[in-house]
Amino acid sequence: MRIFVIALLLLTSHAIIGQQKSKLAFEYYNSGELEKAAKLFEELYKESNFNKGYFNYYIQCLTDLGDYDEVRNIVETELKKNPDDVSLMVTLGNLHERQGEIDLANKEYKKAIQNLGPDPTNISNLATTFTNLAKYELAIETYLKGEKLANLKNLYIYNLADLYRRIGDNKNMIKYYLLVAEKDQNILNVQMQLQRYLQDDDYPELQKQLYELVQSHQDVPYYGELLQWTFMQKKEYDKALRQAKGLDRQFDENGNRVYKMAEIAVKDGEYDTAIDAFQYIIDEHGPNSTYYIDARRGLLNTKQIKVTKNYDYSTSDLQSLKQEYNIFLSEMGKNTQSSQVMFDYGEFLALYMNELDSAIIVLEQVKGFGGLPRDEVANVKLTLGDYYLMNGDRWEASLLYSQVDKDYKEGVLGEQARYRNARLSYFSGDFEWAQEQFKILKGATSRLISNDAIDMSVFILDNLGLDTTEQTLNMYAQAELLAFQNKYNEAFTKLDSIMIIFPEHSLEDDVHYVKAHIYKKLRNFDAAISEYNMVIDKFPDDIRADNAIYELAELYEFLQKPDLAKPLYEKLFLNYSDSTFAVEARKRFRILRGDEL
Repeated sequence: MRIFVIALLLLTSHAIIGQQKSKLAFEYYNSGELEKAAKLFEELYKESNFNKGYFNYYIQCLTDLGDYDEVRNIVETELKKNPDDVSLMVTLGNLHERQGEIDLANKEYKKAIQNLGPDPTNISNLATTFTNLAKYELAIETYLKGEKLANLKNLYIYNLADLYRRIGDNKNMIKYYLLVAEKDQNILNVQMQLQRYLQDDDYPELQKQLYELVQSHQDVPYYGELLQWTFMQKKEYDKALRQAKGLDRQFDENGNRVYKMAEIAVKDGEYDTAIDAFQYIIDEHGPNSTYYIDARRGLLNTKQIKVTKNYDYSTSDLQSLKQEYNIFLSEMGKNTQSSQVMFDYGEFLALYMNELDSAIIVLEQVKGFGGLPRDEVANVKLTLGDYYLMNGDRWEASLLYSQVDKDYKEGVLGEQARYRNARLSYFSGDFEWAQEQFKILKGATSRLISNDAIDMSVFILDNLGLDTTEQTLNMYAQAELLAFQNKYNEAFTKLDSIMIIFPEHSLEDDVHYVKAHIYKKLRNFDAAISEYNMVIDKFPDDIRADNAIYELAELYEFLQKPDLAKPLYEKLFLNYSDSTFAVEARKRFRILRGDEL
């Protein structure tokens, strides 16, 4: 036992010494002290049972030192000992090449490939040696011959895909990456590689090869999946959905693939494709599908977004959507399963139909359902509080906000509740208490809440001391409440009164800013643009300037006027670099300029 322990200690000590020597050798090599590095690599090679890695570094040091005769002697000696180690022939060829003897070098390279045997280790070593010398065509030739010698098809497809990429042969690169997909049956990594290396004009070749593989491998789903993916990369959503439907039917997927694609289409603003996808699940799979209810909700939600997002809707559009909501709730009933649709319906009634009483009734029903997730109930209460406030019931709104605040002392939901209560105090004219709450919420975990709280805190602080009676700030807060309640004419009257009673007041930029928001909601975009420009041009140093610049740029993007949006984004991140919008403005500017992010 004692002898065993001593032997183990000796081995451990030897290993530690070897690691230290190896580390020192690489330090010498990287710092250019090649003579010292060569000596250590030679020792390590002999002490490590002739580790090929140390040998290669030893030879590299001697070659870089110009000791060509010594290198030739060492390599030829090693070749006599190991005639099957064809990578030594490459080393010898590289030596000829360094000396300008190109014909002799190529002769050694070809000789190495000709003498290659079926041993997988030798095949890999030779190909790796060529790759390290950036001789990619010879590495490809080595792998292809190696597959034949080993009589194993597709043995080196990963290596070949990478090598064809390096030489710019995208056709073969695609071929071998598709073979990787077939071998692994996991296409995510292949998608990542293709997305990284393919240019737009490479996709037709990829699609051509995929069409051929789909025809010849009809029982395999992943080629069809990749074809669908290529369509989505090219934003050809109609073709992608057609492919997804085909795969869904062929492999009896119960709508799973089509549903996932519908979700992506909604995020990308491809609403017609999403509607088609959701409708397919409803019609093709029916109530027995696990995606049926989600598809019905997704269909309604997408139609609502499509109708309302662009502010380009008519009363008949809204009435038609309202009828669809009622048909769904009539068929499915009002219960926990349909609670999300009821929530969406309440939002639709409140914000677009101006039917606040009906919206409140719907959300009160949802709030009363037992068994809903805790977070869902909290969201319902917060939204319901907003609707009560819009309807003029401040006490009920505050009660609901406070309930969520009490239940969520930590986290975003609690922060949202505290922000809403602070905003309610601001609307009510209790500015000092509101300002203290906004000040606390500056440290909110939610960046959106934190930014809004900072804006409100600074705004109130700047305006509290300007008027001893706080009359102007009270009028302005009342105007904001009226705008929140969608009482736009009354809000305009209140805002105009401020400018008449208190001309050239410090709140003038804020008045124009709120008017811009109201005009935007009313879809009077010319008036909104005029008000934003008034803030930007007349009050460039005031608190609303950066907000106005960013929101006007967004509006121009929405109106499909990128040439007007781009200089505004540039102005924001150059002249207002401390703004919370500066980072996003730079990103939007680069996108509009056509940069690849």
